Amino acid sequence: MQKKITLKCANCDHQTPYQLKLGNCPECGGDWLDPLYNPNETRDIWLKELSTRPNTMWRYWELLPLLNRQNIVSMGEGYTPLFLLSNLGLMLGYPNIYLKDERQGPTSSFKDRQASLAISVFKESDIKEAVVASTGNVAISYSAYSARAGIKLWAFLTSTVSQDKMRETTLYGTEVIKVTDTYDKTKAVAAQFARRKKIFLDKGVKNIAAKESMKTVAFEIAEQLGLALSARQPGKFVAPDWYIQSVSGGLGPVGVWKGFQELKAMGFIDKMPKLAHIQAEGCAPMVNSFRAGLEEAENVLDPQTLIATVATGSPGAVYPHLRNIALNYGGHMEAVSDGDAFRAMHVMAQMEGVSMEPAAAIAVAGFFKMVKQKLIQPDEVVVINCSGHTFPVEKHLLDERRVHALDPLTDRLDPGAGEGVLTALDKLDGRVKSVAIIEDDPGAARLLRRILQAKGNYNILEANNGVTGLELIKNERPDLVLLDLMMPYLDGFGLLELMKADENLAHIPVIVVTAKELTAQEKGQLSGRVEALLQKGTFMEDDLLGDILDALE
Repeated sequence: MQKKITLKCANCDHQTPYQLKLGNCPECGGDWLDPLYNPNETRDIWLKELSTRPNTMWRYWELLPLLNRQNIVSMGEGYTPLFLLSNLGLMLGYPNIYLKDERQGPTSSFKDRQASLAISVFKESDIKEAVVASTGNVAISYSAYSARAGIKLWAFLTSTVSQDKMRETTLYGTEVIKVTDTYDKTKAVAAQFARRKKIFLDKGVKNIAAKESMKTVAFEIAEQLGLALSARQPGKFVAPDWYIQSVSGGLGPVGVWKGFQELKAMGFIDKMPKLAHIQAEGCAPMVNSFRAGLEEAENVLDPQTLIATVATGSPGAVYPHLRNIALNYGGHMEAVSDGDAFRAMHVMAQMEGVSMEPAAAIAVAGFFKMVKQKLIQPDEVVVINCSGHTFPVEKHLLDERRVHALDPLTDRLDPGAGEGVLTALDKLDGRVKSVAIIEDDPGAARLLRRILQAKGNYNILEANNGVTGLELIKNERPDLVLLDLMMPYLDGFGLLELMKADENLAHIPVIVVTAKELTAQEKGQLSGRVEALLQKGTFMEDDLLGDILDALE
């Protein structure tokens, strides 16, 4: 099929045939141009061929602004995993939380999509040298793909970008210019350099290829949710109720929204998702302006966040665009603290085995906040974009209390050390507090066990009903009991009665973790006899840990 692409100006609606190097509307000079494709032909082709195509972002070739497949610069990017966050869902009572795992790209971030399409367009346009401004991930991705395409790249980075990201950027042969100023000032310096040197400047969200690349996130989510939720019916697409992403300049959500629009126009989905845009409190021009009811963003001139990747203080035309989407289709803009993001990183790593960069964790922290605000309902399908990996781990994120230093050689030579490392580990075990989990639901027991394992050095004992639980408590005398109320043979109320009636067990603190909606009488039975009462599906891991630490003091 010969591609027919038309460019439409967002400012004056003028349409013109697609030209690779066209950056402004020939009618009004506007710099926001959107490609229009042939949805009917694309739908027919996808229904016949899509399920048999390779699992990369290029399976959606018909809706990407490249004219010749021979110019594709690819390293297998796209079609990243979409998987259920089962532990998080169990903890919060939200069973349909999915993660779009963009860490699996060639350079471990969602910017690989942007780089693949943008560098492919550069190649097709015979661009041999280019300039980009970045807070880290774009520079790395563009560097990798430019190296593959034989294009010389100049990357202008803010001085707050980590040394590790700067080193990786230079590894690909990119010329790196470090600017000791804000990201917005860095973009201005890069633009001046490009004009003076007459080198092509990648304008980020105003770059047609950059925006269009992010549509593939939406295409994949709908296709993968269709497989997950529709008994694996080929060609079945499903839109989530919510799509959540951390936002800096806003390129990602702009492209994702357009992707869902095109799917709906082709009849693949029957609704549009609500978008949630999450920013760091120290640099949240979109969120602040949205809350104030402003039509144009009020810029943040001095970002105050440790998370440099999201420190875009001037969102420009992106804010009115995303604001209109939120007002017309539902959605939300929210800000979270750096501390919230770092905490979300630990939760995701320790509860789901997902190591994400702070910028990606902003989206998870925003989800937690929206759950507490009851903006998201428990039965809604939510997709969170994990936009990048956190390797290497930044020092201020490490929990050094989890690191135990052992020197096998020294211990072996020390005659007082017995069997060396084993003795050291025995001493370590001596500091352990024992916790008994009495829970008949295997999933809930697994979640409680994982919280304890992730947050401290506990000796964990388990029983799956009240009778064996009581025997366990009598024999092991744990320091704390985590007790479910609804169990076979002997329920939690009965077990608690027997514990309090036994002088050898009455002093052991008990925390009740239950899914049962308690009556006033049942709450009265527990009053004064338990340390805390937590409702399953409504507490975070820190709530439980706080009660545990209080009980063990």
